[in-house]
Amino acid sequence: MTTSPKIKAAAITAYTTLNACGLGKQALSQALKTNQSPLAPLKLFELAFNAYVGEIKQPLPDIPDNLKAYQSRNAQVALAALNYEEDGVRHVVETAKQRYGAERIGVIIGTSTSGLYETESAYGYLLKHDETMPENFNFVKRHAYQATGRFLQLELGLTGACFAISTACSSGAKAIAAGQRLIDNNVCDAVLVGGVDTLCRLTLRGFNSLDLISPEPCKPMDANRSGISIGEAAGLLVLEKQSDDNQHCPQLLAVGESSDAHHMSHPHPEGLGAKLAMESALNLAGLEASSIDYLNLHATATKINDAVEAKAVYSVFADKLPCSGTKGITGHTLGAAGALETIITLLALEQQFIPATTGLQTLDPDCQCQVLTKPLLNQPLKITMSNSFGFGGNNASVIVAKKS
Repeated sequence: MTTSPKIKAAAITAYTTLNACGLGKQALSQALKTNQSPLAPLKLFELAFNAYVGEIKQPLPDIPDNLKAYQSRNAQVALAALNYEEDGVRHVVETAKQRYGAERIGVIIGTSTSGLYETESAYGYLLKHDETMPENFNFVKRHAYQATGRFLQLELGLTGACFAISTACSSGAKAIAAGQRLIDNNVCDAVLVGGVDTLCRLTLRGFNSLDLISPEPCKPMDANRSGISIGEAAGLLVLEKQSDDNQHCPQLLAVGESSDAHHMSHPHPEGLGAKLAMESALNLAGLEASSIDYLNLHATATKINDAVEAKAVYSVFADKLPCSGTKGITGHTLGAAGALETIITLLALEQQFIPATTGLQTLDPDCQCQVLTKPLLNQPLKITMSNSFGFGGNNASVIVAKKS
């Protein structure tokens, strides 16, 4: 039995992505439906260990001359996604700006790396040039967490609320939650939300120091999983207050959030924080667990995280809900993962299919959930959920619904 929602649903009037599968929704949905992974050995820079990654291979656009101070791989990836005409995110934002005014449109971007790749290069320059940083390096406009969001705000000529969220792997999902709250509280009429993260040395070396990097393409929920495959991506969504003009758009129903604060990198062993996030999302949306038709798992392919998530999911949904983890397709895109995987659930709704768990060969016998190994086409989906669980116990579960 459903109850009244505790937060107003927001219309999702446009969304797009750039990731290892390519640019735009169609490239991602094609990879998901065919269950073909683009994960491959890293080419962007050298490492002293083997790592398969979800690397963006296509050329990236130049940053406009008036915003060159924001030059970074993060900004370039975000700009490529923003400008992809087929998905129309820029056009929808421009239209919203005319309708509501620039001051009524916010920008919230989740990230964990921001411009760290450029900062690494700058310090490499410093070591070779008598401890002098490059003249064109601006820490605030390239490295700082808010840099990509601020770049997008300036590029679009917006003047509303603008900030970054950095809660590790839940950043993109929490940016979506924050955007919904701004609309629900009448701070904004529309918000460009999402996540952008790009590959850098510190991230890969850091995860490798924790013995979490897989030397082969990752295998989420597999009995023989050996760790994560890092990826990079932009996932951008436009949220708007509901109106007659967008009543047929997909809906963001709610985002449940929690922080179990159990450990710096390990989740609570019983999955209490993950369970609380999923239950909170259902409560905010006024839904029962049985209302969800598909769950995109966080499923990082690490031993502990997958086991804990499986336990938490089973405690909420038992074995009744079809689930899959899609990081075998995109890699773990860290701060972008929550936005990217929300987009995957939107594609599932839009095209009525359920993705597989790419890389999964032998399901971990301790996992009692209904984890799919092959894509299911022609599925009657109405409401989906996506999980994102980050270091420090930062958890978020996003619920979206098919357009009416």
